Amino acid sequence: MTEQPSNDPFEECEPRPDAILGTRTFEDVLFTDETETPVNVLTGETPEHSRASVDEARAFAAGINSDTPHIALPASVEAQVETRSKPYTAAAFFHFKVTGSLERHRAYHAAYSSDRFSVEFEADYEAGDLTIIVEEKDCQSEFENA
Repeated sequence: MTEQPSNDPFEECEPRPDAILGTRTFEDVLFTDETETPVNVLTGETPEHSRASVDEARAFAAGINSDTPHIALPASVEAQVETRSKPYTAAAFFHFKVTGSLERHRAYHAAYSSDRFSVEFEADYEAGDLTIIVEEKDCQSEFENA
């Protein structure tokens, strides 16, 4: 007899959903106007490819074709130099670079994918902070409230 797979999206998640319920702010994780960019040691100038604004980064992240909203994260100076890329990259709003752990990333992803939870986020690109709000949805039907 084979075992049926579980329908619990949190089955393989640590922490459990109650650990991510509520509001949590992750500080200084987003691309900002203050994000470090490389400087050419000969000229003292930032290369053209590394110049970018928050509005440009925000538009880039919003333009990602995905069911999951994306945010703009700062790219490392090394990555900018090696790949001649912009000083930002896009990632899902619950990315482990933001949340600090793969376990928390999985828990936020499971909550976002679940019908049991309402997950919202606020990206403050001026401060570099991301706030994620997770609330359990009210499961009562209209008929129970009548």
